[in-house]
Amino acid sequence: MGKCRPSPGEDRGKTTFRAGPDKKWQVVGRRLATSAAGRLWDRLSAADFFGHSFQLASLAFLCFFPFLILVTTAVGQDAAKVMAGWLGLNQQAAQALAALFRPNPSSGTLTLVSALLLIAGAVAVAGTLQSWYQLLFEVPPQWWRDFAAQLVWLTVLVAYSAAQAGIGAALATLPLRGLSGFAVALLFWWGTMRLLLTGAVTWRFLLPAALATSVAWTGLGLFSSRFFSATIVANSQKYGPVGVVMVIMSWLVAVGVVIHLGAVVGHEYVKRRAARSPC
Repeated sequence: MGKCRPSPGEDRGKTTFRAGPDKKWQVVGRRLATSAAGRLWDRLSAADFFGHSFQLASLAFLCFFPFLILVTTAVGQDAAKVMAGWLGLNQQAAQALAALFRPNPSSGTLTLVSALLLIAGAVAVAGTLQSWYQLLFEVPPQWWRDFAAQLVWLTVLVAYSAAQAGIGAALATLPLRGLSGFAVALLFWWGTMRLLLTGAVTWRFLLPAALATSVAWTGLGLFSSRFFSATIVANSQKYGPVGVVMVIMSWLVAVGVVIHLGAVVGHEYVKRRAARSPC
C-alpha cells in the first residue's frame, strides 16, 4: 500500500512561514538602525540635538543680538550690515533688515546695569555652546577656565562677524567669495572648538568636526542668500517687521542645526576611523 498523501489542510499547515508586513518593517528598521545614518541619528538623539539647537537659537535672539548691536555700535560698525553679511542677503532684503535696527531718537543712554545684563546674556550663549561641546567631546567643565574662554570667544565672534561682513562686501561679485568664506569659517569653527574646550582636545582631533561644520555653514550661507532674501522681502511687505523677525528666527534654528550636526559628524568620523585602525 502506497504512502498516503496529506490532506489539503495538512499540506497548508506544513508550508513555510512567510513574514508579514510588520515583520518586514522590523527587518528594515534593524538595518537602518545599524547603518551609518542610523548610528548618526542615535548619536544626535543621545546628544539632545534638537533641544540644544532650539535653545541656542532662542538665547541668540534674546541675548546675543542686543549684545551684537551694542558692540558694533561702540566700534563704529553697522549691526544691520553685519547681520546681512551673515545671512548673505541682497540689497533689498538688507534694507528690510536694517529697518529693525533704526535707533529711536528719544531713547535714553545705556546704563551700566543694562550693559552688564547684555554681557551676561551673551556669556550665556557662549556657555550653552561650550557645555554642548563638552558633552559631545566628553570634557569635564572647569568653571574658571570656561568663563575666561567664553569671554575670549565672544571677542573672537565679534571680530569674525566684522570680517565676514567685510569679505562679503569686497567679494560680492567674485567667484572667490564662497571659497574665502569657507576658509574663514574653517578657521573660526576650528578655533571655537579648541577655545571653548579649553585646549583639552587636540587640533588634529577637532579638524574633521571643524571641516564638517564649515561645509554645512557655507552651504547654509549659499542657501540663505537665495532663499532668505526673497522670504525677508516678501514677509516684510506682508507682515512688516514681525515677518522679518520670523525669518531671522528660522535662520537661527538652522544655524543651531548646522553647528550641532557638523560637530557630531566630525566626531563620529574620528571615532570610527580610530576603531578601524590597528592598535
